[in-house]
Amino acid sequence: MASLDLAHTSSFKGGSETFLRNVFENILKTYLRKNPTTKRIWELIQSLDNEKICYDHFTFMTLKVDSYGIDSLSSFFMNYGYKIGLWFSPPDVIVPDDGHGLGNGPLPRLVMGEILVDELSPESQAIIRKYLKPEGGKQALLSSILGSLIWEKPTWSEFKQIAEENELAAWAFINGYTLNHLAFAAHRLKHVLEHGFDLNHDGGVLKVSTDGLLLQVSSISEKLPVEFADGVTKLVPASYIEFTDRLVLPQFKELPYDQIKEFHRREDFALNNADNILESSRFTSNV
Repeated sequence: MASLDLAHTSSFKGGSETFLRNVFENILKTYLRKNPTTKRIWELIQSLDNEKICYDHFTFMTLKVDSYGIDSLSSFFMNYGYKIGLWFSPPDVIVPDDGHGLGNGPLPRLVMGEILVDELSPESQAIIRKYLKPEGGKQALLSSILGSLIWEKPTWSEFKQIAEENELAAWAFINGYTLNHLAFAAHRLKHVLEHGFDLNHDGGVLKVSTDGLLLQVSSISEKLPVEFADGVTKLVPASYIEFTDRLVLPQFKELPYDQIKEFHRREDFALNNADNILESSRFTSNV
C-alpha cells in the first residue's frame, strides 16, 4: 500500500489530513483481510503495469436504531471536512498530478446506507434491539477499523428471521461497520473486465446512468463461513468490490486528456445503478 507520508502542502481543514488518511488505510486493510476474493482482485489491479489505484467511493451499511445509524459514522468524517448531501463529498485537499492511493491521492466519496429498523417486522425489530444496546454506536468507527462487531453474534435462527425479511438488514447485522464495498476510479485503470471476475449481472454487467456518463461494474460478494452464537456455521455474503467510470462532461469533451481533472467528470451517483449494485451482496434463495 502507498506510503502515508504526505509530500505536499494541503488546504485541508478540521484536523490532521495524515490522520484521516491513516483511518482510511486501516479501514481498507480490514476490508481486504476479511474478504479474500476481494483482496485478490485488489492485488490484481494493483499489479497492472503502470497502474496507480485511486478510489471513487467507500460504502458502509448501518442500522438506524438508537445511536447506530448513519450519524454514528458520519460525525467523525464531517469533523474532518466531509460535506453531507445525497452522499458525503470529501474536503478540498491538494493532490499532486501523480497522486494515487490513500497516501496522497484524491480522498474517496463516502456512501452510507441506513436500514430503517422501525420498518421491519416486530419479530426482526425485537432481535436487533436485543443485541444493539443504547449508545453502542459511539464505537462505530473503531468497529470499522477493527472489523469487529460492537454487539454479540446472534443465533442462526435469529439471523435467518432477519435475512428472510430483509437481506441488507441481515448483511449489516452480521457484518457490522466493515466496509460494504469500495469502488476504484476506473477511468484511471485499464482492462477491468478482462480478468474473469465473478460479476454482478443485475441490470447488465455494465450499469449505465440515464445520461450515459456514469458506468459501474461490481463483483459478487463471496460467501464466507460464520459461526453463530448457537454453534451453527453457515455461509453468508461478505463484501465486494466495484469499478466506477465517471466520463468527461460534455462541456469539457474537447479538453486534451492530460488536462482533465476530477471536476471535469460526472460527479453524481445514479439511483438505478445503485439499486443494482447493492444486489452484489444478495443471499441465495435458501438462506
